[in-house]
Amino acid sequence: MKGLLLAGGHGTRLRPLTFTGNKHMIPIANQPILYYGLRHLAEAGIREVGIILGPIQEGIQEAVGDGHAFGLKVTYIPQGDPKGLAHAVLCARDFLGREPFVMYLGDNLLEQGVRPFIELYEREHPAAVVGATPVAEPRHYGVVELEGERIRSIEEKPAVPKSNLALIGVYLFTPAVFPIIEALRPSKRGELEITEAIWGLHAAGLVVRVQHVKGWWKDTGLPGDLLDANEQVLRSTPADKFVQNGRVAATAQVSGGVGVGEESEIGEGCVLEGPIVLGRNVRLTEGARVGPGTALGDKVRLEGAAIRRSIVLEGAHISGPIEVHDSIIGRNVTITASPGPLRRMALIVGDAAQIRL
Repeated sequence: MKGLLLAGGHGTRLRPLTFTGNKHMIPIANQPILYYGLRHLAEAGIREVGIILGPIQEGIQEAVGDGHAFGLKVTYIPQGDPKGLAHAVLCARDFLGREPFVMYLGDNLLEQGVRPFIELYEREHPAAVVGATPVAEPRHYGVVELEGERIRSIEEKPAVPKSNLALIGVYLFTPAVFPIIEALRPSKRGELEITEAIWGLHAAGLVVRVQHVKGWWKDTGLPGDLLDANEQVLRSTPADKFVQNGRVAATAQVSGGVGVGEESEIGEGCVLEGPIVLGRNVRLTEGARVGPGTALGDKVRLEGAAIRRSIVLEGAHISGPIEVHDSIIGRNVTITASPGPLRRMALIVGDAAQIRL
C-alpha cells in the first residue's frame, strides 16, 4: 500500500493565511503541519509516499527531502493548476500503479492517525474507506448522509446539509477510483471533486465504507483552527516528551509539560505554565510569562511580556507591558508596547511586521 499526501494548494478547499510561504509549513507545536501526516503514514506501515505539489511549494522539498528522516521513500509529483482533489489523484496515477493507497490532505491533523482506515480495508476490502466525524458547521465540508452504515448521499459544501457528518481529509482508495475520476466533469467550482468520485464508486455498486474518526480532528484551514490544533497536540503530548535542554533560572516558575530547546535561556522571575514548547535559542527576560497552549519558535525574544494559547514563529520579538493571547505571530515580527498599563490583545500578524503600541 502506498501513501498520497497533498501539499501546496489543490483547490478552493485550502484557504490562504496571512503569512508568506506554504501554509503546510506553519508549525504546530514547533513542527510543520506536513510532518504529522508523514509520520501518521509511516506509523501505519506505509513506506512509499507521493507528495502532490500544488502551485504553492515553498519549503516542502527542502524540509522533507527524500523522506528518510520519516522512514519513508518520498516521490514528488507536480499537479500544476489546482483543479481539485480528484484531479490530484489522477496526477499520481503512474506513481500509485495498481496498489490501494491512503490519501491524506496535508492541512489535516487527527489524533488516531490512519491505521484504523487500513485495518478496516484489510478486514473487508471495500473499494474505498472515507473518514467522517460530526461537526458544528457541516456546510463548510463535504457531507456524507448515512442510513445505518450505508451511504445515502454525499455533497460538497451543501447550503443545506443533510447530516452533520463531515468528510475529513483522509481517504483510502483502490485503483477502482481512476475510471470514476476520468468520467467526472468539473463542478461549479471548476474542480474535479473527490466527493463526486466517492459517490461515483457507490453509484457503480462498489462498496464504500465510512471510518468514524475517534479522538480529535482539525482541518487547519483558518488561523483559529491552527490555534486549536496547536493546543490539542500540546495537551495530548505525553509528559516524558517535554524535555528542558536550555538554561532555566532558579527563580523561574515552571509547571506542567514544558519543553525548552537547546541554547534557550529562561531568565529570573519568568513563569512557564504548560503545556508549552520553546524552540532553540529562545530568550525570556524581565519576568516574561508563557501560558498554556503556546509554541514559541526558534530565536523568539520575550521581554517582560506575557503570551498564552498562541503560535509565535521564528525570530519574533515581543516586549513591554502586553499580554498576547489566541494569536499567531509571523516570522521576524517586532511588537513593542510602550510603558503604561498592561495591554491585552489577540493578534494575527504576518511575517516581518512591526507594531508599536
